[in-house]
This record gives sequence, C-alpha cells and structure tokens, in this order.
Amino acid sequence: MNENRGRRIVLWRHGQTSWNLERRFQGTTDIGLTETGVAQARRAARLLASLKPDAIIASDLKRAADTAAELAALTGLDVTHDTGLRETYAGAWQGLTHTEIIERYGEQYAAWKRGEPIRRGGGELETEVADRAAPVVLAHADKLADNGTLVVVSHGGTIRTTIGRLLGLESHHWEGLGGLTNCCWSVLGEGARGWRLMEHNAGTLPEPVLGDDD
Repeated sequence: MNENRGRRIVLWRHGQTSWNLERRFQGTTDIGLTETGVAQARRAARLLASLKPDAIIASDLKRAADTAAELAALTGLDVTHDTGLRETYAGAWQGLTHTEIIERYGEQYAAWKRGEPIRRGGGELETEVADRAAPVVLAHADKLADNGTLVVVSHGGTIRTTIGRLLGLESHHWEGLGGLTNCCWSVLGEGARGWRLMEHNAGTLPEPVLGDDD
C-alpha cells in the first residue's frame, strides 16, 4: 500500500454463545447465539450503523453470520460470507472446556501461550489462519472508495491474527493483542505507513485522538 486513502476496517466479534459461557473451545463448530448474544448484536449494530459502513463481510458460521445480519438489517447492505473468516480449526480441542484443555493438553497450551507455532488439537497454526483471513479482508478493503469503511464480522482468534498480520507484527507478538469481548470490535485506520490500530476491544464508537500522538 503506497497511498493513504483514508479507509477504515472495523473487525467485529460475534455475540455470546452458550459455549462462550461454558468456556468451551468452539473453533469451527457451528454454535448459534444465545438470547443475550442476539441482544448484544442488536445493540452493537445500532452503534456501528452510525459509522455508515460501505460493505459488510462475515464468516459463514452461524454465530458470526447472525451477528452480521443485525447490521445488515439496519444499513440495507448485503453481507458477503467467506469461509476464510472462520475461527481457527483446533481439532481435538474443539468442544473441550478451558479446564479440560489444560488437563489434557497442558504442555501444548503453555507452548501456545509462549508464542510457539503450535497446532492446537492438531488443527491450524495461527499463521495459517492469518494466511486465509487477511487476504479476504484486504481484497474487500481494496474495493472501498476513499474514506470508506469495511465491517468484518468474525471470531476472536481470527480477528487477532488478522490484525497482527495487517500491522506487520511478527506472529510471536500477536498474543500481545488482548482478546475481544463478545460483540466488541477493533478498528484499523489507514495511516501514512500502512494500517494502524485505532481502537481495540471497543464497545463504544471511536473518538478522535486529541494530543501530541495523533
């Protein structure tokens, strides 16, 4: 990217699911939203609609697709679903609770937390998730007009790896980006040197940065 066209990417995590409440690893398992999750999506959609997004893309998994549908209903935009935006596939970890993962795969979990390239449960590497998700996001961002806004509705792990890739961070630093709460979002803005992280795990609308660091 050689020019600053003022584009913005909003990466929005899906609403709450029953497996989130149980701290059960979802991965690519297709779990729907709880009633609370639907309410979260509706509240967040009202805020995000005020940003006047130009396009919405989403994971095809139900929890993300249904979250995206709430914003589509308010904006009149169509949602483009893409399997590249699915959550990390984690093989044998999927369906296990956090406690069960630590009991059965404690060494693997610790290595992952240290930033080592680990196939959790025999599944995907984080870099492989970024390899499939980041190009989808960039392809749709490239279609935006100057100063346009793209909303990407996806999953916590996929959003974190995509942000890391778009910021040009080495993969062992991606853990330095904290996780996203259900139905919160992060905002990447276009700066002179590429994409910048403007907001992370936000549940309110972006405010301008007033100060010496703008």
